[in-house]
Amino acid sequence: MNETPSAAIGERSRRRLQVRTGLRGRSWVRGVLRIALASVSAVAALGGGYIALAAVRHAQPVTLPTPTGAYGVGRTTFDWTDHARADPLATTPGLARELSVWLWYPADPRAGGPPAPYAPGAWEQLHFTGPAGLGQTSFDAIRTQSRDDVPVAAGRFPVVVLEPGLGMAAPQYTSLAENLASHGYLVAGVTPTYSANLTVLGGRPVHATDAGNPPVFDAADAGEATRAGDRLVTVWAADAQFAAAEVAGLDGSARFARHVDATRVVYLGHSLGGAAALEACRTDPRCRGAADLDGAQFGSVAHVGSSEPMMILASQDSCVTGSCQADDPVGLAERDAARALLAASTGPVWCHRIDGSGHFNFSDHAAYYLATPLHRLLGLGAVDGRRGLAITNAYLTAFVDHVVRGTAEPLLSASSAAPDRRCSH
Repeated sequence: MNETPSAAIGERSRRRLQVRTGLRGRSWVRGVLRIALASVSAVAALGGGYIALAAVRHAQPVTLPTPTGAYGVGRTTFDWTDHARADPLATTPGLARELSVWLWYPADPRAGGPPAPYAPGAWEQLHFTGPAGLGQTSFDAIRTQSRDDVPVAAGRFPVVVLEPGLGMAAPQYTSLAENLASHGYLVAGVTPTYSANLTVLGGRPVHATDAGNPPVFDAADAGEATRAGDRLVTVWAADAQFAAAEVAGLDGSARFARHVDATRVVYLGHSLGGAAALEACRTDPRCRGAADLDGAQFGSVAHVGSSEPMMILASQDSCVTGSCQADDPVGLAERDAARALLAASTGPVWCHRIDGSGHFNFSDHAAYYLATPLHRLLGLGAVDGRRGLAITNAYLTAFVDHVVRGTAEPLLSASSAAPDRRCSH
């Protein structure tokens, strides 16, 4: 069972978390201040000694998990504008869609230089602010496994597009991105402007709008939330395809010249980003497969299915694989959406649940210190955070290697579901 927040946080905060981690897009908490205030109250109730301990843990250096591939990891960032699309989520009509894209890539393992900062510049605002910030590892204390702007390793590398959950940003999935890059992939992390609580464009912070992170996700109307999810998935899938095309264009640039294999693309995402990954793959002829990390399915793909390989990784109590014993409306709706997707799809599908994991165990939240109230409120499960990330990385690498390079993967074949067998049965 997923852990629930402590009594000090209260029933109303608990219900918000349940809504946001269910069918309604599995949004990261829009009201960061609400969580921060609730967490401060919870920590304060535990006394000054606990606060002092949290302050020590806040400052202790933490190194993200070591990638398991043979390559070193480089990182660079881009601000890209899709002039072909007017942004439907912006507060000013008619603006072209702008996106921040972080690109992790294979590098010579001997590449020198200091680790790339985890959240440079205005990205630091992803951190909890005020007293609640003491309950989270300082971003200055997080050591990544990548180096900024180092040379690309020899070879041509397929493209992986990574989309975060609703409210989240690409840097918060550094652990997953670095591991895939170390296995020989160009990993483009797309932060969905106006849906993320924070993105940074041209050095300036840009925050969510109601169009990009609709208030309906806080409500109890599953039908309206589903319609909102469908609309967002359409935008995000277009973001992912645009990012893949821009990465393909880098093959003519100085640093990435003759290093991009744009004929082989994989889309993956967490939460609502997982649904967007499935939708992006459905209509991209270059797509070799898509992975959904604990995301309820939305968009056209949920109804018409996909012909490409899919993998769905779920948290312990999730119904997004179509197989669960749900007895609540949210869980039942998730189960039914997954079953409809699987029934309509014709490609091979792999479904797995990670024991002890919660919804945010698929993000970097699992890799660093969070005080107990924050840990519980953010929906992290009982599994050791680094072990959960290691399991996720193992399955992701096996899936991507299999669908892109055709390698035999015992981890997948041990529990694969053939197209006529479906994960829900």
